Amino acid sequence: MDLLAVPRRLAARLATLAKGIRSPPRLGVRGLVLDGDGRVLLVRHTYVSGWYLPGGGVEAGETAAAALARELSEESGVELLGAPRLHGFFFNPKASRRDYVACYVVRDFRVTPIGPNFEIVDARFFPADAVPEDTSPATRARLAEVLTGASVPDVW
Repeated sequence: MDLLAVPRRLAARLATLAKGIRSPPRLGVRGLVLDGDGRVLLVRHTYVSGWYLPGGGVEAGETAAAALARELSEESGVELLGAPRLHGFFFNPKASRRDYVACYVVRDFRVTPIGPNFEIVDARFFPADAVPEDTSPATRARLAEVLTGASVPDVW
């Protein structure tokens, strides 16, 4: 009988639990905001190049829908007027092994333009079929899924 087997298993289990405490799963939200003219809202951040769907992290005690409303307002001046539709829930392994993104389609909104800030360099609408060349691959994939019926993967 291995007298050290139980302590080793216990130590391994405690290490796994501690890792979960140190780095819990992260949930982010993104909004695919489409206006009545077939244009999509994209943002450019101060800390990474390219164009992306607006969004960000869900804070403790906040619902994903509330986080989406907050992020859209902060990043682009978009105010939700109706309930967004959940498009998909994705694993985002490029960010970390514990990162997930809920992507919503937003069609009922109004915009009160805001200027650049410490996080967002630019936020504007583009024709959905003519987004800038440096639009992120994930943004392009979500557009294809929503607008052309492309299959929806599990990975962001």
